[in-house]
Amino acid sequence: MAKWTAKHEAPEPLEGPVVATVTGGTILWFVLFLAQLPFYGWFADRDLQWWVWTCLAGAGLGLIGIWYVRKRDAAIKRAAAAAETAADTAQDARTPDGPGTGPAGS
Repeated sequence: MAKWTAKHEAPEPLEGPVVATVTGGTILWFVLFLAQLPFYGWFADRDLQWWVWTCLAGAGLGLIGIWYVRKRDAAIKRAAAAAETAADTAQDARTPDGPGTGPAGS
């Protein structure tokens, strides 16, 4: 099994407009569903109804995806704000008498 072990480190995940991407994909799935509804009989005659229902499932799963990525984005922003606050607190703690003191501030 050792020969299947990865030889290099995994790349960093791509960050970008994740919420917009998932929202756009969800809208696309729903538009495809609506576009196929008038032709449901044609799909049924050829036993291809799964195309219609796949688009609806994509839209439904996309709604779950939107909820997930919005929560994830909010958590990332909260963590970044907490890290910034911790860094500011640590910087203030390193200053012995606070800002405005010392030889230049006297």
